[in-house]
Amino acid sequence: MGGVLSRPSGSAPGQELREFQYTPGDFERVRRLLYQQAGISLSATKDQMVYSRLARRLRSLRLRSFADYFNYLEQHEEEWQQFINALTTNLTAFFRENHHFEMLAAHVRKHAHERRPLRIWCSASSTGEEPYSLAMTMIEALGSFAPAVEIIASDIDTGVLTIARTGIYPEDRIEQLEPARKKSFFLRGKGAQRGKVRVRPELQALVEFRQINLLDGNWGIEPGLDVIFCRNVMIYFDKPTQRDILARLVTHMADDGLLYTGHSENYLHAADLITPCGRTLYQRARKAGA
Repeated sequence: MGGVLSRPSGSAPGQELREFQYTPGDFERVRRLLYQQAGISLSATKDQMVYSRLARRLRSLRLRSFADYFNYLEQHEEEWQQFINALTTNLTAFFRENHHFEMLAAHVRKHAHERRPLRIWCSASSTGEEPYSLAMTMIEALGSFAPAVEIIASDIDTGVLTIARTGIYPEDRIEQLEPARKKSFFLRGKGAQRGKVRVRPELQALVEFRQINLLDGNWGIEPGLDVIFCRNVMIYFDKPTQRDILARLVTHMADDGLLYTGHSENYLHAADLITPCGRTLYQRARKAGA
């Protein structure tokens, strides 16, 4: 195992010692591999994050160095998913950026007379808080625990999808929710599950979780989506990759479909594809995706 401590290359005496040798070249190789495998452009300032997260994989695999890990990656195809899982960030919360859910509820009520099911894709579901928030919004807006809605929730990270499918969370995750929502949509754990909550089965029944890489050639999702939540995802891609993904997203949207994005994302470079229609809310630009 990598039990020998080494000082980072070029570091000054007294600087933090590391368990595994880790060079600037190792960091740049990780950045290249992550871009090749997932299209994610990792910031040049994330070297310490890369070390701390991948060091866990080295310990788990009983490898001695990052060079050994790169060799292992090339020889074990199944490790690529673990590599991606380790380096993707999964910050989320129930009803994060709540104005989006309020706008969605108003949109749903407006179209409640339509007989066909509303089709929603949450394209970065993480551990499930966002798609379950969508399910709660649908139930509240349509006044039924069995609303006419289809919710697909996807993520590139298989680890977070496992958590999402169970629907079990520490109790403090719902601390900020209104008491009525806590009572209506969550079951409190007892015994060994004390201190945890579980989303009600009715919510789980509304959400289909899938593993999807947005760079995949075929997402396996039929066009005609009424709503796409693609929030705080594009910030990890460079501009050309953002544009490629947006061009495909619009072809999956219904003519009056809506795209919800993150507060820090800007799409001025894709004005021919999508046009703003609200706060971090977009629709297809005229003729886009036609």
